[in-house]
Amino acid sequence: MLFYTENVLKFAFSIETSAIDTELHNPDDKNIFGILGVPFDGTTSYMPGARFGPRSVREASYNFERYNLFLDKTLNTEVYDFGDLEVVHGNFKKTCLNLKTTISEILDMGLVPLTIGGDHSISYCILKAMEENDGLNLQNITIIYFDAHMDLRNLYMGDKYSHATVMHRIFDMDPKDMIQIGVRSSSEEEVTFAREKNLSIYTSYDVDEKLEEIITFLKNIKGPIYLSIDIDVLDPAYAPSVGTPSSCGLNPKQVEKLIYSLKGKKIVGFDIVEVSSTSIGDITSLNAAKIIYDVLFLQ
Repeated sequence: MLFYTENVLKFAFSIETSAIDTELHNPDDKNIFGILGVPFDGTTSYMPGARFGPRSVREASYNFERYNLFLDKTLNTEVYDFGDLEVVHGNFKKTCLNLKTTISEILDMGLVPLTIGGDHSISYCILKAMEENDGLNLQNITIIYFDAHMDLRNLYMGDKYSHATVMHRIFDMDPKDMIQIGVRSSSEEEVTFAREKNLSIYTSYDVDEKLEEIITFLKNIKGPIYLSIDIDVLDPAYAPSVGTPSSCGLNPKQVEKLIYSLKGKKIVGFDIVEVSSTSIGDITSLNAAKIIYDVLFLQ
C-alpha cells in the first residue's frame, strides 16, 4: 500500500491492511495505529543487529494473549501493520527520506505511527515527518524518551545524525518539552547541555528511589505526547541484545508502571528501537513486544 514498504511477518492481532481505506480519517478521535518496521542500523557504534529488530519483535508478539490479566481488559485497539520500510543500508540520508515519506503517508491516513527499529537515529526522521505534517505542531508536543543514554551530543565521531545525537536533533526542532527516563550513561557535554536547557532528566536511580513521584509527574503532563523507547533503558539482565548495553538499568515492572501512568494521554507517535536480537524467544524481543502491548492497552 505504501510506496517504500515491503511485506513481512505481521505484528500479532494487527488487522490486514487491505481492510483500511487510504483516505481514512478518524471521526471519533480514537488512536488507530499504523505499524512500520525500520530495519536500519547504519549509525550503530557498538553492537550491530538492530536491523533484525522489527522481525524479532513481531515474532515475539505472538507470545502474548489479547487479554491483559492485570488491567482486566481485552485488547481492542485497531492496529494495522504495513510491513518494513525499504531502507538503504549504510545511508542514513536516503533511508531517512524514505522514512519521512512513509510516515507522512501513515499520518495522512489518520493513523498514529508505531515504529519498530532499527537504531535510535530513526526517531529524528519520524518527528521530522510529523513536523512537516499540516495537522501537527511539534511545539505543542512533549517528547518522552526512555533511554540508558542521553543521546544529546551535537556530533558523534563527526556525524550530525546518529543514534548518539538523535535527541539533540529533536531538541533543535523545538518541541514543547523533552523528558528522559532511565538515563545512566552520558558525556559531560550532554549533561551540561541538558542543564542549560532545563531538560527533565530522571536517572535509573531516580526511578528506583522516586518512582511514584515520576508517575505523578507523567500523569500531570498536558497535551499530546510522542513516546520513544530505547530498549537499552532496561538493565542488560532483561535486554542483553541491544546496540549499546549499560548496566544498572530499569526492570520491566518499572517500565510497565511508567507506561500505564500515560493512560488517557493523547499519544501522537511511538517508536521502540535498538532491539538487536537475531533469535526466536530472546528476552530482549519479548520485553520490546510487551512494551508495545502496554502502549496499545492504554487506548
